[in-house]
Amino acid sequence: MKPKKNSLSDLGGIMFSTNPDFEYQEEVDDQTTLANNQQDLRVMLDKKNRGGKAVTLVTGFNGRSEDLDVLGKMLKTKCGVGGSVKDGEIMIQGDVRDKVIAILQKEGYKVKKAGG
Repeated sequence: MKPKKNSLSDLGGIMFSTNPDFEYQEEVDDQTTLANNQQDLRVMLDKKNRGGKAVTLVTGFNGRSEDLDVLGKMLKTKCGVGGSVKDGEIMIQGDVRDKVIAILQKEGYKVKKAGG
């Protein structure tokens, strides 16, 4: 079953074709997720544009967005805080860098603490 198209941008900018034989070619996301020990993740603290609130950012994930969502949910659950996954980054509320690094290392990821 094909996913439903919600807007014109989902169609890649094509709105109308006068060619009766035209068929839209959908791009398939063939990106595979690297193994945990091949991922090079960076964990940093960010306070910019957040009203002074601290957010722990996890960046550098290579793989499908579904796998990133699963990793983000696991981190939020184990840290017991909220957060979100946007633009290839995992945002965890609060300064929980050390806890996130420990969890990721336990899962087999290569993790570095970035920033200050």
